[in-house]
This record gives sequence, C-alpha cells and structure tokens, in this order.
Amino acid sequence: MDRPENLVLKDPEPRIHPTAELKACKLGRYASIGERVILREVTVGDFSYFERHSEAIYTTIGKFCSIAANSRINALEHPIERLTQHKVSYRPNEYFRWLGVDAAFRERRQAQAVTVGHDVWIGHGAVIMPGVTIGNGAVIGANAVVTHDVPPYAIVAGVPAKPLRQRFSADTAARIENLAWWDWAPERLAQAIPDMQSLPIEAFLDRWEENAG
Repeated sequence: MDRPENLVLKDPEPRIHPTAELKACKLGRYASIGERVILREVTVGDFSYFERHSEAIYTTIGKFCSIAANSRINALEHPIERLTQHKVSYRPNEYFRWLGVDAAFRERRQAQAVTVGHDVWIGHGAVIMPGVTIGNGAVIGANAVVTHDVPPYAIVAGVPAKPLRQRFSADTAARIENLAWWDWAPERLAQAIPDMQSLPIEAFLDRWEENAG
C-alpha cells in the first residue's frame, strides 16, 4: 500500500550539531554535520554527512558521502619554502596589528581544492591532501593519507594510500554511473531501498534500469 508522500519524507533541512563551526558553506538536503566538525568554504551534497571532529576546507563533497570521525579533507599546507613555515608569515594578523592575512597564500590554497564524488566513504582518521579528486563510489581506508587522485569505485588504504581493489567490475561500475541513482528524487529513492537491501547488485541494476523512465 502506498503511503502519502508527506509520511514517507522527513524534513530535508540540513542538521548541524550546535558545536560544529561552519564558514561560507553550502549544505544540500538531508546533509548532516556532526559534533565539533569544522568546515570552511565547503559544499556538501544531499544526504552526505560528517561524523564528529572532522575538518574540511576548500572542498566540494558529492551526494551520499559518508565521512567518518577525525577525518581531514584538504589538510593544511604550510609555506615550507619560506624562511618560516609558521603561520606568522601568512596569518600575521593573529599576532600583530596592521598586518593582514597573506592573500596570495590564501589564493594558493583555494586553487588546490579537493573534489569528492558521490557515494564516497572516507574512513576514520583519513587525511586527504590538497588538490586531490576522489571518484564516485570510492572507499578511503581508516587512517589513510591520500596524496593522489582516487579512481571511481576504487578501495584505497595506507600511507600513502594505494589501491587495494575495485568495488565492482568495470561493466557494473559503468552501469551504476549511467543509472546515476544519487540524482533520483527522494520518493524514487525510498521505493528502491528495499531492493538495495535484498538484491545482488546486478539484479538491482537489471530491475531499476528497466524502470529508468
């Protein structure tokens, strides 16, 4: 029996823990920001969530991403080529009057933005370095340090992170990309969840590719 739409869908407003700190961020529907998370100039896609004590700056996060506790996305860079790598050289305003933030260094950091695709799982304590792109469906192992781009549906781990295996065959991954389920309306997603839970991935794709219209 179909349920009325207003009973199926919950409030889509993002949930932000009162201890979280956000500056110049954009949050999608159903996004969730956990305890003591710090985000600066971050876009968070629909249904994506940050667990406690995570941080990110200059990053675009896709939809349905799961970001575990204590992770760090776009880890802070220091100007090691200068006399001092301390922030006194690029944020002197914290110590001295009439000396402002180093705009050129800030622009350098912004130019090294991180991009995270849809349905990415970033494990506990993982660190994503500046300028990295993580493809759709990828898995980043706990405590990994990601220094290079991660292909879609790859599972990586270690310091520095290296590929372990792919989640799916190339054909199955291509079918998932084509289905682009992360762009479905919430109502359609709710209908598909029982099949996500019970069907093997190929059977799920067979059924929902037929229902693509």
